[in-house]
Amino acid sequence: MDAIFNFQVITDNFTYFMIGRFPHGPLGGLGLTIYLAVVSCILSFFGGLVLGLLSLVRNPFISYPVNLFINAVRGLPLLMVIFWMYFLLPALMGRTVPESQTVIMGLTLFTSAYMSQIVRAGIEGIPPGQTEAAISTGLKHWQVMLYIVLPQGLRNMIPSFVNQFVSLIKDTSLAFIVGVSELTHVATQVNNRTMAYPTEIFIFIAVLYFFLCYAFTSLSRWLEQRLAWRKAI
Repeated sequence: MDAIFNFQVITDNFTYFMIGRFPHGPLGGLGLTIYLAVVSCILSFFGGLVLGLLSLVRNPFISYPVNLFINAVRGLPLLMVIFWMYFLLPALMGRTVPESQTVIMGLTLFTSAYMSQIVRAGIEGIPPGQTEAAISTGLKHWQVMLYIVLPQGLRNMIPSFVNQFVSLIKDTSLAFIVGVSELTHVATQVNNRTMAYPTEIFIFIAVLYFFLCYAFTSLSRWLEQRLAWRKAI
């Protein structure tokens, strides 16, 4: 009796699924997915940190526009943000922008808006008495934020940042819409070439996404336990 599934297509294209045509061509597949997620996460961390801090500024001429921008981006689908980057960046820069860079910019813009709320919640979660006590010692507001509030807040934000990174890994699958050869796009290419094993191909990439996201979810749980243990000491 014939087997229900035939995963020979995975074996034949395993390297292509992992790294695309690299090193004889551009990076693709799972390698490009991880690259897009890591670069976007690093940029989003700094973008979210800046936006989160600016949203807490008491000057309404700064905080209102920043909060309006954050809420506007959060209210848009990520796919629309990627399309905006894909069509607007070349027009604004006057030259062709590689698709991977437009996706990174779209993911960074979108994720920064969400990370800014993590930053804001982490800072607001610090007891106000610490700020008042620090100011009473003669420290300025920016010194209190930099040396006292922010270090404590960032430690509490780590699990949420990891969870956002897990979400970002899954969001990279939308990059195939603009032709970026990440994991989902590679799977679609292999499926279009073979036209015989769609179930096996997409089961395989689902397993890859699952293990990748599960690894970082486990990291998040471990970090939460470590932080809870340190607070208990």
